[in-house]
Amino acid sequence: MTDTRTDALAVLRTLVGNETADFHEGQFEAIETLVDGRRRALVVQRTGWGKSAVYFVSTLLMRRRGAGPTVLVSPLLALMRDQIAAASRAGVRAVAINSTNPHEWAEVQQQLANDEVDVLLVSPERLNNPSFRDNQLPALINRIGMLVVDEAHCISDWGHDFRPDYRRLRELIATMPDGVPVLATTATANSRVVADIAAQLETASPTGSTENTATGGTEVVTIRGPLARASLRLGVLKLADARARLGWLLSHLAELPGSGIIYTLTVSAAEDTARLLRDSGMDVRAYTGKTDPQEREESEQALKNNTVKALVATSALGMGFDKPDLGFVVHLGAPSSPVAYYQQVGRAGRATDNADVLLMPGREDEDIWEYFATASMPDQANAELVIAELTAAANSGAGPVSTPALEARVNLRRTPLELLLKVLDVDGAVARVQGGWTATGHPWSYDAERYAGVTAARRAEQQHMLDYERLPAGTEGCRMEYLQRALDDDTATPCGRCDNCAGVWYPTDISTDATTRATATLDKVGVPVEPRAQWPTGADKLGVPVRGRINPELRASEGRALARLTDLGWGGTLRTLFAPGTPDAPASPALVAACVRVLADWGWDERPVAVVSMPSRSKPQLVASVAEALASAGKLPYLGALSPTGDGPTGEPGGNSAYRLASVWGQFEWAGGAAGRGEAGSELPHGSILLVDDLVDSRWTLTIAAKALREAGADAVLPFALALRG
Repeated sequence: MTDTRTDALAVLRTLVGNETADFHEGQFEAIETLVDGRRRALVVQRTGWGKSAVYFVSTLLMRRRGAGPTVLVSPLLALMRDQIAAASRAGVRAVAINSTNPHEWAEVQQQLANDEVDVLLVSPERLNNPSFRDNQLPALINRIGMLVVDEAHCISDWGHDFRPDYRRLRELIATMPDGVPVLATTATANSRVVADIAAQLETASPTGSTENTATGGTEVVTIRGPLARASLRLGVLKLADARARLGWLLSHLAELPGSGIIYTLTVSAAEDTARLLRDSGMDVRAYTGKTDPQEREESEQALKNNTVKALVATSALGMGFDKPDLGFVVHLGAPSSPVAYYQQVGRAGRATDNADVLLMPGREDEDIWEYFATASMPDQANAELVIAELTAAANSGAGPVSTPALEARVNLRRTPLELLLKVLDVDGAVARVQGGWTATGHPWSYDAERYAGVTAARRAEQQHMLDYERLPAGTEGCRMEYLQRALDDDTATPCGRCDNCAGVWYPTDISTDATTRATATLDKVGVPVEPRAQWPTGADKLGVPVRGRINPELRASEGRALARLTDLGWGGTLRTLFAPGTPDAPASPALVAACVRVLADWGWDERPVAVVSMPSRSKPQLVASVAEALASAGKLPYLGALSPTGDGPTGEPGGNSAYRLASVWGQFEWAGGAAGRGEAGSELPHGSILLVDDLVDSRWTLTIAAKALREAGADAVLPFALALRG
């Protein structure tokens, strides 16, 4: 043990570049558990404690003893980049196989064959890639020296960032040779998540033994430390609306220490906020799941180099992002749980004495939480339909079904379909193979009790977050103590630094100029609506006789929407307007005025010659009033609405393209305008037609409506909608 500690300490000092460095409490205990005990360990420690040091030091010690490479399962590309950089500083040869470096895969495989790799980083999704799983993983498992599961809370569907592919690690562990140590690390796990992670790690060995032997025992050693972060100064500032929150940023962002992260709950909020701050001369960038990967990497480096004041980010910038001197974290809108919040604020103050953390909650937060919570839960009917389609394909001898082909058979969009397939794969009902997906034939039943429990837990966590916002002043309402207790840290005591313990530390004033600029940004109108140019795959299988590109002579032109439902400005008004239960009514003068401004700023090639509206089922008064008002403002004739044919559209929001197209195919015609407008069967005037609708989702309704108008003689169709979903 003495030799191990001496060797480990030498590696640690090389890793951190400090000849006097020593282990934090629990670090060597974890290393000893892995290297000497060759056991399984779960390390739950605060951000900045040094979890990566545990697996890098352990790797080098075990490699010196003849062990094979460590396989490190890591969830995010940004995290992988940081881990590889940290490994190189410690003399650890680390490489990655992920979606961004296929050109390097052959070289990585050769390095593995030559035993020139100490750590191989892979995503959990890569473990189920058929080529990697079938051709490379078996040989790697035979030589594996250690398995590391980083951000291990993703294993647990009780966690805030559940990733179905992490559940496959249980199967991977079961296939590893006896005596291979396993390390799981996380900074964000309460007791329930810790228990769930441990259950995944305690998989029986290949021989079937679950005995805790001197080497290779399957019982998990949990090493858990206090989660208090003495450098963080927490605060909550409640402001009236998005205008005030943006005004505060404009007034005080420059005063915050160093550089930092401004978190938002939606992509559009991140983009809008970054645009406002940039237009006001502040050096910030937006960082979301939609940001180009190369641009993301450049933005990460800019933040690390302090060449930007802030990244305005969604949760895409979260787990494992390593900037020890990050000076502040501001939230425009609250995450849905204290666990998620702690994970994000943990990015700040890792190697500084002080860092400021400010939460500015919004009224819309709960609606956004509800959307994401329901979107991530598997639906029983959809799951059974997917299994039935794959079973039918297997029984017919058709072989595997690709995801696009399956999408054409079930009414699910690509992203939720892929998530559902992962869940069913982990449950053993389907399998990913070369060429697509197939049914396994194993019985499957919807675990209603488990999902009800997860739903209840998430709602309870949402309430905890609301309670955090409302904590009373004084040490009894200490914010850091509350977060620690939310993570079941029984060492929690008042921090003495937060706004409740020590008094309000942040300014609360907002300059008049900042309010004016924020108001102007939020009052901006007009979002492009791109026309559909390609018919969806599989439409012909649903009775729609189309494929390939849409004839340009039948397409819509680029359109406009007043705003997205998720926008900070008009998005709030539109969310209320389209909320379930809101009665249909004519548009308000303010709404009409905003729509007129969209048209005034449009910049179309040819001014429209007439206005036509969609025959809305849910908002006929609203749509007609907007169409009439736009016609009046532009001194154009309003020709009435397109006529629905048959029973009208049958689709609901959320289905995939093929089904959405099938639901509206042939459902509209130009018959001279509905409600007595125009003469029945009259031709449209030559020129561009402004087509008015209420809410745009898949764009197939507008596509088919534009096709009907073009076939009736319109030279062009300019779609206009009040709201764009997403």
